Amino acid sequence: MKRITLISTGGTIASRWQGTGYAADAGGDTVLASAAVPDGIEVKVVDLFNINSSQMTSERQLTLLRAVHEALGDPDVDGIVVTHGTDTLEESAFLVDLHHDDPRPVVFTGAQKPLGASDGDGPGNMYDALQVAASVRDLGVLIAFDGSVYAARGTVKTQTLAANAFSDPSRPQALGRLGFGRVDIRRTPERPAPLLMPKTDDGAVPRVDIVMHHSDADPTLFDAAIAAGARGVVLVATGAGNATPAFADAIAAAVRDGVLVAVTSRVPAGPLAEIYTGGGAVDLVAAGAVLTGTLRAGQARVAVLATLLAGADTDVLRRLVADQDPAAA
Repeated sequence: MKRITLISTGGTIASRWQGTGYAADAGGDTVLASAAVPDGIEVKVVDLFNINSSQMTSERQLTLLRAVHEALGDPDVDGIVVTHGTDTLEESAFLVDLHHDDPRPVVFTGAQKPLGASDGDGPGNMYDALQVAASVRDLGVLIAFDGSVYAARGTVKTQTLAANAFSDPSRPQALGRLGFGRVDIRRTPERPAPLLMPKTDDGAVPRVDIVMHHSDADPTLFDAAIAAGARGVVLVATGAGNATPAFADAIAAAVRDGVLVAVTSRVPAGPLAEIYTGGGAVDLVAAGAVLTGTLRAGQARVAVLATLLAGADTDVLRRLVADQDPAAA
């Protein structure tokens, strides 16, 4: 008998009609009862949150990280499933993955259609996630959704409403597939060495903001983030990591003040690269920013947050964001 702990955090998979729209209000036992449980699996439910995904915060994500760590402290547990809203699932899964140092799997899943829908996808996703959690080892944190298995790193929500909500735009082939009672894993994801569990005893979570570059953009919002107390900023640049000389100057000033600055791209797929000057990635890196490889905004922000929580510097951030799979570059 495989023993799986189900940590329920809300999301569409736990949502029901509220009169004007849907909201998460069903507990983990109710969500579990909507799905078939694979043979040979025993499930223990932990109700951690019951929130819409858009209400996720860094503090709640750290609470989830600690709950996963605590559940894996029981040697009789064979794996973890986390039900989570899809809007911020990619961020929570990546944060847990950066700190995950156990061979047992942590599998995130959710739904695009609410609890009780006649054509709902939640029950199938739940069944698949339980099956993956009971079947694999040494793969880190995973996402099981719509019959596919993805590594947490690099996987983002790419469909607002469709059932195939997730993919890694820089690695088109999923990590694995499910079907006919089998979990078919095609490769082992490369992952950086895990971080130690963060210490936040004083309750202080550093502020990390995201700022978008676009035509006519200037550093006003970037500077506003610093003025608001941000200890880290992610600049969503154009192309392979390009902005303007004014942004390079703003980044240099922020870095001198001890702010951690990362640069990602608004382009869905592909790595960042130092190609252009004139405010391009060449100048942004020279100013002290760190390019985030194929990680996009939400996960780049998580990497900056995890670096700050570790009390570490740009060298650690570079290690966390470095492309682990050369085929993605």
